[in-house]
Amino acid sequence: MIIRTNPDEIILIRQHDHGFLAGEFAKNFRKDVFEDKTYLKECIDAIYEHDRGWIGLDKTPIWNDVKGVPYTFIDCPSSLRFVFYTLGLNEIENANPYGAILCSKHFISFPLNQEDKGMVNFYKQELDRQKQFLKTLTKERHAMFDKHYKLLKFCDELSLYACMNEPGVTKKEEINLFKEGFEGTEIFNTVTNKRLTAEWIDKEKIRIAPFPFESECKTHVRYKSIQKNRIEEIGIVKADAEAKFQRQELHFVR
Repeated sequence: MIIRTNPDEIILIRQHDHGFLAGEFAKNFRKDVFEDKTYLKECIDAIYEHDRGWIGLDKTPIWNDVKGVPYTFIDCPSSLRFVFYTLGLNEIENANPYGAILCSKHFISFPLNQEDKGMVNFYKQELDRQKQFLKTLTKERHAMFDKHYKLLKFCDELSLYACMNEPGVTKKEEINLFKEGFEGTEIFNTVTNKRLTAEWIDKEKIRIAPFPFESECKTHVRYKSIQKNRIEEIGIVKADAEAKFQRQELHFVR
């Protein structure tokens, strides 16, 4: 889950819905950036599906009684996280082996906690998965793979930017994670070799500079709004089940 909290409500965004938004960015990304179109479709499909391992885990919110909100993708217990990561990667691999390697690389890009046995085992498993596939790629294809990985990372982070911030937030009040732009995106900005940056203009519009898409694009992300007093009355599971999905409309502009 991605969670935003307000005084009277909690906003819940499922990880797979965040993944759909990331895929929308990839689909609309400037095609001239990729001279070699090999595996580009597989890359875009993988970005749509990269968080599919969370589908089962996000079906019902799990309450974090320490923080008084559901567990998020940040603090979800690793004993659950890496089991579902593996399930998702295996499902992606069945349909899209190249995409599974991209997603695998993404999931082990985060700092390794040597004291977390589940994480250590997952990292070893995924390094083996990657090694078997990557050795089949030529040197030129390895460069292409790295570019596709940076695209996945950017689309994931831009989606997180849209989902984790309150719509219409000022630059000063944004979450700190992406205030200085998106790491690794210099490769998509050969004019100044600076990171791509984002800024909310109003409650639906987000400006991206330099603009990375073929044209201005409109899309959406699904979410649920649950009143805190309703959670107190019937619990998070029932409150989530009765809440209807809503759409946050999004418009990405120059």
